[in-house]
Amino acid sequence: MNTSYAPIFELTRGKLPESYHFGAAAVVNARGQLIAWYANPETVTYLRSSAKPFQILPFLEHGGQKAFELSLRELALICASHHGTDEHVEVVRGIQAKTGVVEADLLCGVHSPAHKPTTDAMRQRGEKATPNRNNCSGKHTGMVAHARLHDLPYEDYINPAHPIQQEILAAFAQMCTVQPQDIAIGIDGCSAPNFALSLRSAALGFARLCDPEGQASARAEACQTVVEAMTSNPYMVGGPESFDTDLMQATQGRILSKGGAEGYQAMAVRPGVLGAGSPGLGIAFKVSDGDLAGHSRSSGEPHGTARPAVALEILRQLGAITAAELQALADYGPCFELRNLRRLLIGQARPCFTLQRE
Repeated sequence: MNTSYAPIFELTRGKLPESYHFGAAAVVNARGQLIAWYANPETVTYLRSSAKPFQILPFLEHGGQKAFELSLRELALICASHHGTDEHVEVVRGIQAKTGVVEADLLCGVHSPAHKPTTDAMRQRGEKATPNRNNCSGKHTGMVAHARLHDLPYEDYINPAHPIQQEILAAFAQMCTVQPQDIAIGIDGCSAPNFALSLRSAALGFARLCDPEGQASARAEACQTVVEAMTSNPYMVGGPESFDTDLMQATQGRILSKGGAEGYQAMAVRPGVLGAGSPGLGIAFKVSDGDLAGHSRSSGEPHGTARPAVALEILRQLGAITAAELQALADYGPCFELRNLRRLLIGQARPCFTLQRE
């Protein structure tokens, strides 16, 4: 049994808890201090798509934005897990037109858009999904563009030994203050390399992303560009009914949010949010079961709900989100009623943790 996790979100029926999601969390400031945690903050797990804001950094540091005249909107999509809408695909194609990348270069695979109305519209017009609809198509386009920037071969740009992937790994390791050899490498759903390290180290990386003081000038500028791109273009990062998108919109750029598969979530709170002179914060947590079988708020059918609710509760406990912002995001929790198919109240879904502090 993995003892790194503890109950983090519960579903009740009547007056009794009926089931639990387990999880662990770490909150670290840009100075490297662990300021809050739940369960084991040293839990090692894969970031999945939460790694995307780091995977673009070497491309920016080498002048990729200026070389290809990319807008912040386009950079946000390179950092995205987008929902595959027509608007997202239009932006992907725009990046490809500027960088010389073609859709056939992408090795991310094909899946239907996460946005059901888009999937339905494609079916009606007889359009099949292609790699540009993949939620990682922006990231992959950015990786190929990075290889083209250096005149490197890109037929196997996702190989962990490829120079582009080695640069990404080095940058990620530096941001999290670990050695590259101490990061476990796995293959993501989109076939690109992905990284596993402790929640504490990942949280530090996100803190430094939004508060890069003391880093080399090129790195600091790249971090600032990523944060500005994502928080000013939240629709590009996710899309309709995306928690990342809705959180960044509601908090008006004060909080950067990037979720990953299998219950991973990371956030960055900008400097000054917790008071004058307060450093940036990084937050990383994992819902251990992947949050694939929660309950929808309307019918009780399986639907992931724990991760957004836990994210909001962490922000609430830290004082990083206002009551008005929580109200605007109430569809995501942190607490909500559970009703059956006849709309009878049967229980509640709610966080069941308190952050520990020094």
